[in-house]
Amino acid sequence: MTYSGIPYAAPPVDERRWRPPVRPRSWSGVRDATTPSPPCPQRGMAGFEDCLYLDVTAPRNTRRGGRLPVLVWLHGGGLTSGGAQQQDGVELAVDGDLVVVTINYRLGALGFLSAPSLEGGGNYGLMDQAAALRWVRGNAARFGGDPHNVTLAGQSGGARAVCAQLASPMSRGLFHRAISQSGACDNPVLTLAAAQEFGVRATEDLGCAAAADIAGCLRERTPAELLDIFVGVGMAVNGRVADRPWGPVAGTRVLPQQPGEALRTGGAARVPLLVGGTRDEMRSFVSNQAGLTAEQYRSMLTETFGDQATVVLGKYPVTDYDSPALALATVLSDWGGAIGACPVLRTAEAAATRRPVYAYEFAEDSGQVTTGGFPMGAYHGVDMPYLWTLDPAWPNPYPEPTAAQRRLSATMIDYWSAFAHNGDPNGPRRPHWPEFGDTGTVLTLSTSGIAPTPFAATHRCDFWSALPR
Repeated sequence: MTYSGIPYAAPPVDERRWRPPVRPRSWSGVRDATTPSPPCPQRGMAGFEDCLYLDVTAPRNTRRGGRLPVLVWLHGGGLTSGGAQQQDGVELAVDGDLVVVTINYRLGALGFLSAPSLEGGGNYGLMDQAAALRWVRGNAARFGGDPHNVTLAGQSGGARAVCAQLASPMSRGLFHRAISQSGACDNPVLTLAAAQEFGVRATEDLGCAAAADIAGCLRERTPAELLDIFVGVGMAVNGRVADRPWGPVAGTRVLPQQPGEALRTGGAARVPLLVGGTRDEMRSFVSNQAGLTAEQYRSMLTETFGDQATVVLGKYPVTDYDSPALALATVLSDWGGAIGACPVLRTAEAAATRRPVYAYEFAEDSGQVTTGGFPMGAYHGVDMPYLWTLDPAWPNPYPEPTAAQRRLSATMIDYWSAFAHNGDPNGPRRPHWPEFGDTGTVLTLSTSGIAPTPFAATHRCDFWSALPR
C-alpha cells in the first residue's frame, strides 16, 4: 500500500525560498494520497518549487501503531536531479517487512546555494531531509512503522547526503542505522569559503550583485534561470566531489565538519553502517570517450594528478588494458575522486572504529556494450533495479534481469532489510556477511558468488592512500 504526495514541510516558495523548512499546514478530513509527489525543479524535467512531499509504502496488512522498521530513502542524481517517485519501494516493503519512505528534497541552486546574503550557509536540501526525518519520527506509527527503528539510506548523491546527515548535529537521534551506496563519506565536500565563492559568482550571473536587496532579487529569479547557473561546472569525468557547486557545505551550523573527518574523530552519529558501491563505478561516465587514444590517456592523467601522473601511469600502463578508455575508467574507479572504490574503503575503515560496519561491492557485470565497443561492466547505478522497482517515467538504462539475477536481487533485499531490522544483514538461507571490523572484509555480490573479496588489493588502495588526494 502506497500513500503518495504527503507534505512534510510548507512549500519553500517566495519568501520561504532559501530558508529552513517549516511544518506544513494541517488539513481536516481525508487527504487524497494517490497523486505522485511532484519532483523538485531540475533540468530536463518539469518540476515544482512546491515539492517537499514524501511517499510511504507499507505491507498491506500493517496495523496502525505497529512496529515495523522504517527505511527512509534519499534518491540519487548528484543532488541536482531525481525524486521520490524514481524508486518504488514495494518490493523492499513487502519482501523485507518494512515501511519505506521516499522523499523529495530541494536540489541544485534551490537546495544548496550558499551566498553571504542568504541565511544558513546553503544546505537547504539537507535541512529538508532532516525535516522529513522529523516527520517520520512523528508519524511513522500511523503507517505501522517504528519511529525508534529508522534506517537512512541513499545512493550516489543521496549517499553523499546520508554521509552529511551522519555528521550533522541537526539529525542526531533521528535515525538509527545508515546505508551509503556509491557515495563515500571520505570524499570531501565543499567548504563554506568555496561554496560562498560559487554564491558570489551566481549572484553576479543572475544580475543581483548590485541590488539594494540581494536576497530579494535572488528570490525574484525563476527556477529556470536558477537551473541554468553553473551547468556542467565541476562535472568533468576526472573531477572531485568538492569541484561541484551544489552539495553539502562543511563549516556550517548544519554541517560543522567534513563527513569523513567526523567519522574519523568521533563526531558522527554512532549508528551501524552498511557501505559499498559497484565494481566499475566510472565506466558509465567514461563510456562516451571510447575513442580515447593512449596520448589522451596520458594527458588526462597529467591533468588529474599533476606531478604524480607518471607514478599513476606506471601503476596503470595503458598496455594492460583493452583500450585507453578502459584504463582511464579503471584509474578513476579505483581513485574515486568523484565516485569509486578506495574512498569507500577509507569510509569503512574510519567508521569501523566506533560502530558496526558491513562493506560490499556489487560486481555483477551488466553485459552491456556501447555502440563504440566499450564494455560497461558493473557500472554506477546498475545495482539499483536489484533493490527497487524503477518508475517508468524516469530513465532506465538497465538490462532485463536473468533468473539468476532475480535470485541475487532477492538475496540483496534480504540483506538490506535485515540490516534495517536490527543492524545486521545476516540471516537464514544466504551466505554469511562478516563485519568489516579489524579484518577489512568486503563482501562481493554477484551471480558468480557471494563471498569476501580482496577489495583493497584489487583496487590498489594502498597505492592510492600514499598519494595526495
